[in-house]
Amino acid sequence: MIQEIPRTATSGVLMLVVLLVATAADVAWFVLGILNGGVLSMVASALLLPVLIFLLAGLFMVNPNEARVLQLFGRYVGTVGDQGLRWANPLYSKRRISIRVRNFETDRSKVNDAEGNPIEIAAVVVWRVVDTAEATFEVDDYVNFMRVQSESAVRNLATQYPYDTRDEAQTSLRGNAEEIAQRLQTEIQGRLHKAGLEVLEARITHLAYAPEIASAMLQRQQAGAIIEARERIVEGAVSMVQMALGDLSDRGIVELDEERKAAMVSNLLVVLCGERGTQPVLNTGSLYQ
Repeated sequence: MIQEIPRTATSGVLMLVVLLVATAADVAWFVLGILNGGVLSMVASALLLPVLIFLLAGLFMVNPNEARVLQLFGRYVGTVGDQGLRWANPLYSKRRISIRVRNFETDRSKVNDAEGNPIEIAAVVVWRVVDTAEATFEVDDYVNFMRVQSESAVRNLATQYPYDTRDEAQTSLRGNAEEIAQRLQTEIQGRLHKAGLEVLEARITHLAYAPEIASAMLQRQQAGAIIEARERIVEGAVSMVQMALGDLSDRGIVELDEERKAAMVSNLLVVLCGERGTQPVLNTGSLYQ
């Protein structure tokens, strides 16, 4: 693998001043040769001028959060990351590469989750170039490579977990957003490491059931929520009935036989578990006996 070699380039401002002074001196030398009739001076100055112009071609600019990859006849010689006007061998090819932080949002992909349900998923990836040599020479197009591998990682992750689950111990795409984001970042980073790229963050931006089953899955979620709520209501009601019978017995307020206890339990459960408010019914049969 080709890894980045930091390289320090000569100050471009200094070289620009030197070359401009040398060019001005060469022009003056040529003019003096014309005035004095010095053929040798004229020839020498005329030959020197293209050399100075050629050396000016070695000047290049490095912007903030940018680098220049230098090559000499196809051979990698180093990367210049110092900002400002720089100068290097004019024979070097100087490829500009950005090391800024970038965002990429994957397209919405339709895949089957771990339970076989079709879902739609998309994610955003925050990334940057950390090794300019690997990004330039290890892959053909590092931007396209990042896009393809990120989408592939998102699809692969979606097939490993269910969309949703009632088991709190099981990881799901909807219920464990932070954990899923961390695993997605780790998987994408493993795919992009060979290209000299670093993933700063990866997070799911869109997650939904496919349209053809969205309505049915919504009904299932509603039914599950109702069942879970009923379980909690019944559990709380049983605890309250048990507490009420215990208090009546401990305080000696009333003695109830098993039949009356069963009737009281039934009435209390109806009151506590009913969806609507109860209607009081007065039993007057004993008043006429």
